[in-house]
Amino acid sequence: MDNSVRPPLLSCQGITKRFGALAAVDDLSLDVRQGEVLGIGGPNGAGKTTLFDVISGLNPASEGTITFDGQVITGKSPVDICHAGLSRTYQLNAAFESLTVRENLLCASYFGPSNVSFPKLRFDRESHDIADEVTEFVGLEDYENLIVQDIPVLQRKLLMIASALATRPKLILLDEPVGGLNLDEINIIMELVRKMHQNHSLTIILIEHVMRFLVALSDHVMIMHHGSNIYQGSAEGLTKDKTVVEIYLGETAAKRLDNIIDEERHDGE
Repeated sequence: MDNSVRPPLLSCQGITKRFGALAAVDDLSLDVRQGEVLGIGGPNGAGKTTLFDVISGLNPASEGTITFDGQVITGKSPVDICHAGLSRTYQLNAAFESLTVRENLLCASYFGPSNVSFPKLRFDRESHDIADEVTEFVGLEDYENLIVQDIPVLQRKLLMIASALATRPKLILLDEPVGGLNLDEINIIMELVRKMHQNHSLTIILIEHVMRFLVALSDHVMIMHHGSNIYQGSAEGLTKDKTVVEIYLGETAAKRLDNIIDEERHDGE
């Protein structure tokens, strides 16, 4: 079946999240189909991370309906949503700081894929196999026995992604995966996300301010402002949209982004 006519893997309809009188997400709708990569950009305070919090169950929606893989997940707990196959990373480096990289991944691989009513005294063989797989996949072999609080920022980013992968997700939410990284480190994450998409056929939604990263990886782009969707379409169309240029990119950045998009297109030919 043509992917364009398949039902969406994730469907958010009329999502609003209020904090008092403030609508951090305001009547927003989006559909993401299996195997797609959606990139979300926008100014600070636009509601991007709040949208991720609502989708992943950390902050329930005030209004609207979220359907994932054919099931309504509106109001479900983050644990239930993770077990359903939707995982995420965070802007800040979230991990068990006093545990090793290996121990973090074992926790994710054991508790992430399904409900564990009566935990065993030791991690099972499958959890170890998954931890081995994701450690190699993201390139953390040299760090797996180190305490997380002692590892560099790049490896902390890689650990968050590996932990999310260890839950065996169908869809992964990446919240600013290259924030605070240098150019070489950004390229490492970029290649990893490409590999995740190609090798694991993952559906990915990513939030990022680094536009080179966003446009290079995304099939479609959405720009948010004041909790609303002000643009949704191709990366190429971003620089042609007057509202996006005025509110978010600016003329100079739009011209630079045009050049980046042209380079990406030529590299792909």
